[in-house]
Amino acid sequence: MEGAAMAERAWATAGKRDSRGRKAAGRARLTGVALIVLSLMGAVLSYLAFTVWVPGQQDRYEHYRAAEPCPTQATPQEVAAKDCLTTWHFTVTKAESTFTGKVREYEATLTDRGDGSWQRIVRFSDSEPLFDKLHRGDEVTATGWRRDIIAVSKDGVRQNTSDAPRSEHQGNAAMGVLLVLLAAQSLVFGTARLARPTAYAPFVWEPYGRWLAFTNICVGVGVGAASVWLGIPWWTVLVTVPLVVCTVMVLLLRRQRRAAADSAKARQRQDSRVSSR
Repeated sequence: MEGAAMAERAWATAGKRDSRGRKAAGRARLTGVALIVLSLMGAVLSYLAFTVWVPGQQDRYEHYRAAEPCPTQATPQEVAAKDCLTTWHFTVTKAESTFTGKVREYEATLTDRGDGSWQRIVRFSDSEPLFDKLHRGDEVTATGWRRDIIAVSKDGVRQNTSDAPRSEHQGNAAMGVLLVLLAAQSLVFGTARLARPTAYAPFVWEPYGRWLAFTNICVGVGVGAASVWLGIPWWTVLVTVPLVVCTVMVLLLRRQRRAAADSAKARQRQDSRVSSR
């Protein structure tokens, strides 16, 4: 009787283990599917960045550079047809800077000099060279293009607004590369879970997945910002970001292996001391 009871307990324990194993494998497969879906979304966004976003911004900037001042008394239809630069005259009714918790925003409210019925709010990315000199009641000249105010000037001092087209596409390219790298990571980690739902190491979050994800994000943002600041061509980001990510990951893996080797040596020395006693 005791033998039969022990056998029943063994079968029940084995069944519970099999059930837990099936549940763990099922969760791993669901996670793998979710990661693959995320990778596809990242790939689509990256494709749009390089086929729509970056080329569109570059075309807009080139059209802006080629635009000429509009003829005097040009009608709205002529302005749209010629894609030219308009000149407007405004009075400053308010100029203030606010800190949003992350960055400082610079805004100026401009009102038409005539009857004051037309009012626009323009934003600047910096306080220099003009914003700090703007005060209530100042008369300024605004340059418009495609219904946006792209520059404001006063007494010969001119400053572009946040709506002015720029050739700084490095940040957009870095974002596209970042999406590619994150999509590739999600695809590899997801495929590993589908192929081996019970043994998908080392494609796990700790430590390699976390290292790789945060390295991709930090390098993508850092290289994009540095490229804008240095003014290097945007296409260099396509090579720089993956190269820096690979370099950082190699250094992290070497440090991890060195730490593991040092820990193993420490355990060996401790075991040898215990055995010698």
